Amino acid sequence: MGNDETYDLDGRTLLVTGASSGIGRTTALGLGRRGAQVLLACRSAGPTAAVVDEIAALAGPGRAEHVPLDLDDLASVRACARQVLDRDEPLDVLVNNAGLAGHKGVTAQGFERTFGVNHLGHFLLTSLLLEHLRDQGKTRVVNVASDAHYGPKRIDFDAQLRPTRSFGGLKEYQVSKLCNVLFTQELARRLDGTGVTTYAVHPGVVASNIWRKVPWPIRPIAVRFMTSVEDGALASLHCATEPGIEHLSGRYFERREPKEPSPVATPELAAELWSRSVEWTS
Repeated sequence: MGNDETYDLDGRTLLVTGASSGIGRTTALGLGRRGAQVLLACRSAGPTAAVVDEIAALAGPGRAEHVPLDLDDLASVRACARQVLDRDEPLDVLVNNAGLAGHKGVTAQGFERTFGVNHLGHFLLTSLLLEHLRDQGKTRVVNVASDAHYGPKRIDFDAQLRPTRSFGGLKEYQVSKLCNVLFTQELARRLDGTGVTTYAVHPGVVASNIWRKVPWPIRPIAVRFMTSVEDGALASLHCATEPGIEHLSGRYFERREPKEPSPVATPELAAELWSRSVEWTS
């Protein structure tokens, strides 16, 4: 869609979850530089206000607004969706970026916390905004996944109904990222022919706040080998804005190139995850 100086996203609205720091913040700034109106769906008001100010200070028409969202609580997800819909304005792209790793426990509704935030909250948010996206015509949903999705050999759905069990929560993180890929596949199947396209993207292993709860000594060792948030955001920006990739809807991208996902990511498992997610969020 051109370079930053053309303001080629002027008049378009994109929503980015988890945009107060890390890849989400960098993604939002990249969109703002190109003239977009960016809705920052975040939990923390203070850090999000700083990003709103950063985008306001950029040259051009780009602007931003905070929409409160706590993916740990499905009631907050519903309130966020209502606020977006009440604006009665077009929404061109939804970037499901927010995520966590190493956070143990359960969500407000009792789901394993990493699964609840990384998958279930985004599943509900997307579902609630889906009709609105469909009404706009050519729109996109970008799900930030990870190559960690290659780890699991299956999904233990019963385990998603109890607290985190592994020491560092990384096994649960892998499952949640597999769910991001499966959700993208099934969403693309259901949206085929509607004009709404969807992509799962691995941004690289990025040294961001997502790892802040991973226990010592794992975290300080791991982050030494990670890439920057600026590099990581390029993948999200590509899938959110690059023209001519509509035929790749449902695909998994590593950085900016499509790649075969885990063989565990089958249509059958994607359909089962969708069915259970509908049940758990209804």
